[in-house]
Amino acid sequence: MDSINQNQPEDNMQNLQGEEAKKKIKELAEGAQSCFFVTNIKTGIPLSVRPMSIQKIDDEGNFWFLSASDSHKNDEVSHDPFVHLLFQGSAHAGFLNIYGQAEISRDKEKIKELWEPVLKTWFTEGEDDPRITVVKVEPLEGYYWDNKHGAVVAFAKMAIGAAIGKTLDDSVEGTLEV
Repeated sequence: MDSINQNQPEDNMQNLQGEEAKKKIKELAEGAQSCFFVTNIKTGIPLSVRPMSIQKIDDEGNFWFLSASDSHKNDEVSHDPFVHLLFQGSAHAGFLNIYGQAEISRDKEKIKELWEPVLKTWFTEGEDDPRITVVKVEPLEGYYWDNKHGAVVAFAKMAIGAAIGKTLDDSVEGTLEV
């Protein structure tokens, strides 16, 4: 049995490195706006998974979050800094899997930069809440799945392919090396 990729008339693998990888990471993550933040990555035990809103993605591809110092996430990161961030931009495209290393700080300037009023829901004392920490995730490697030409072209190719019985998939996927 052939892989779907072997039935594909065009190349859908595109590994990205350096600046191209950083640009793709930022594009897909900003499109999703939130992710599943996965800690406690050890074989044979359940992962710890929780949704998180991204406060910022910098030009180096680093992810920035605000988190409570007494959270399970912070505790788990303090024992094992390796994390996965899992993104879904839409139902059919914009998927991103980032493996990286997390670092927790109490950088007041960074808290001020990342602060949004809605965060007062979790940090009732505002920007000066003593429980606020900054979590920076530096990507070490990643993988993405997306469309080459946007949702409209991808849908048209799928519809035409289904009508004529051919694989006309507009998807693109590959590794991300920052």
